[in-house]
Amino acid sequence: MTTAERGSFAAVTRRGTDQAESARANKGWWDAEAVDYYAEHGAFLGDADLVWGPEGLREETARILAPADRLPGLRVLEIGGGAAQGGRWLAAQGAVVVSTDLSTGMLAQGRRIDEGRADGIRAGQPSASPAHPLPQHPQHPRLPLLACDAAALPFAQESFDLVMTAYGAVPFVADSAAVMREAARVLRPGGRFVFSTTHPIRWALPDVPGEAGLTVTSSYFDRSPYVEEDDQGRALYVEHHRTLGDRVREITAAGLRLVDLVEPEWPEDHEETWGGWSPLRGRLVPGTAIYVCERPPRTG
Repeated sequence: MTTAERGSFAAVTRRGTDQAESARANKGWWDAEAVDYYAEHGAFLGDADLVWGPEGLREETARILAPADRLPGLRVLEIGGGAAQGGRWLAAQGAVVVSTDLSTGMLAQGRRIDEGRADGIRAGQPSASPAHPLPQHPQHPRLPLLACDAAALPFAQESFDLVMTAYGAVPFVADSAAVMREAARVLRPGGRFVFSTTHPIRWALPDVPGEAGLTVTSSYFDRSPYVEEDDQGRALYVEHHRTLGDRVREITAAGLRLVDLVEPEWPEDHEETWGGWSPLRGRLVPGTAIYVCERPPRTG
């Protein structure tokens, strides 16, 4: 769906939606919102930083992917990378990174970040226009960016040592089990797949940051997707819910092993609000879940 074909927002509902509708809606939404999203959240996310969620947990300190001395030379695939901030940070640590996203608008924003870094522009500031690109700076080489669906990756099996995403891909696809299978397929034996997404318990609470967001209003077990529609009933934006058990079963069915589940706590000095994430609620219940998975090594 092109920007011109997208209708105006009319309603929010919880209803069924398939992989094709989800992909079409979310590509259109992120294409249209890429510039504004970066303007709003770019300073928090950084241009070359790996932030696991609104709690502000950063890989620089958490070291969930691997110890610092193991990153150089690792072949890394970022899925649902948006503007590739996480992939850019990993490349700066010496990893060999490809960052992907379904949204060409987000990838274009990633390219503008590359151009802006060459000109010393800070995160969240306007950067060069596509019509007037800036020269590449040798200290900030451009990251390879590729548009593709995380549920159908265009890479050979066992191509990567690490697959990762921070809030990308997983909550936006109807067939998230396919994302797990694809990650497992392209990982070498012994490789790691790490992804963060909305903590399942948040789906039982209203998406508001204040006191009203502390009262359970929906069933945790209702897997109906959250859908924003236009006045013709066409999906404009879709998010999908899985319970904790659902997610573990997807992971193990793909042949992966869950080795850790990180639930970041809200830092005492973090006062920013992001949608329904807030200091008030974040200090009571988790908002983010980070699943750390491995493809078992070959034996014998």
